Amino acid sequence: MSKSITFTVQPSASLNGVVRVPGDKSMSHRSIMLGSIADGVTHVKGFLQAEDAMSTLKAFRAMGVEITEPVNGEVTIHGVGKHGLQAPTEPLYLGNSGTSMRLLSGLLAGQNFDCTLTGDESLSGRPMRRVTEPLALMGAQIETETNGTAPLHIKGTPNLTGIDYVLPMASAQVKSCVLLAGMYATGTTTTAELAPTRDHTERMLQGFGYPVTRNANKASINNSGKLTAVEIDVPSDISSAAFFLVGATIAKNSAVTLQHVGMNPTRTGVIDILRLMGAKIEVLNPREIGGEPVADLHVTSSELHGIEIPQALVPLAIDEFPVLFIAAACATGKTILIGAEELRVKECDRIQVMAAGLQTLGIEAEVTKDGMIINSGTIGGGTVASHGDHRIAMAFAIAGLRAQAPITIQNCANVNTSFPEFQQLATSLGLELTSAE
Repeated sequence: MSKSITFTVQPSASLNGVVRVPGDKSMSHRSIMLGSIADGVTHVKGFLQAEDAMSTLKAFRAMGVEITEPVNGEVTIHGVGKHGLQAPTEPLYLGNSGTSMRLLSGLLAGQNFDCTLTGDESLSGRPMRRVTEPLALMGAQIETETNGTAPLHIKGTPNLTGIDYVLPMASAQVKSCVLLAGMYATGTTTTAELAPTRDHTERMLQGFGYPVTRNANKASINNSGKLTAVEIDVPSDISSAAFFLVGATIAKNSAVTLQHVGMNPTRTGVIDILRLMGAKIEVLNPREIGGEPVADLHVTSSELHGIEIPQALVPLAIDEFPVLFIAAACATGKTILIGAEELRVKECDRIQVMAAGLQTLGIEAEVTKDGMIINSGTIGGGTVASHGDHRIAMAFAIAGLRAQAPITIQNCANVNTSFPEFQQLATSLGLELTSAE
């Protein structure tokens, strides 16, 4: 997609239909990473063929791993074993993918070769000290720019030392980075969380047969294990499903079924928050696939009311807040979010950018230090800037379901990083969305 993609959404009546959104991005990244350092051949179904996950795939190819080109979400990884990665011949370019950079920094810190991790302009502005500082405590040698951003120059240090690390923020990326480095460190590495975050890394490590001890808010790992190839069926990404959960809730006469959605309890905050606001979301056919809970979700139109979002749910819905802000704009009364500072260091400052867009569309949105206060109103039309943030672009597209006039959304090319099928699936359900360069 060109960098000048613009979305235009016309006021749309309703959403109806049955769809399966693409595979979970977090799990797609991790399937490539762990499959690459496993012994044997790992087969993956449901892999997300989007730019972020492909950045991870290309990085491991550059380190000597044979990985087939994804076809209909199916990928085969010929693992090289825990110590089989080879030095890349040039810097590893990771595009817009913060997950790739933060997790790879941990995985590569304990290798016996040097490498450099780079990314696009957006990724190069995101904070990386949150991973380089705990890695330095383990003995890793990583150079950043003076402000702690990429590129990351990693000097391979095969003799890392395990640490006990209390995460200063709720971040699954930081937790995963430290645990992956712990696979190459002497002694035991333990992470402790002040608030729960997604646990895909711990679950998938165990799925590959690597011992991880989990106790309450702690996870521990050491360097004595190995990974054995497995079959992985990646569930649909609940972060992508969230756009249609909100869309079918706020649009009149709507009924949407989302198939095979990942229901990991560290990711379902968006469902809990919407239900607290009055949304009608049914969980159908719950099951477990590859250690991860999965279900079909049926959502119908409902009248929402504003709430004070429980802080315990904030880390469990951190990626879904852009579209939750659209739900809040359509809810009767006031919605208050606090404790969400993490939104300021995503692909952009999602608090500031979402508030500016909502204000452009006629919604009263007040920015606070760590959140936002949104008063319900009538969504008008206008032109909003996504600042190249995929989730903001898609959130404002969903706003068209309650808009009084067309909405134009600028700089939407990065939708391709997480959900390249968004326009196709959204229009198939009834959203009047077009794109132009």
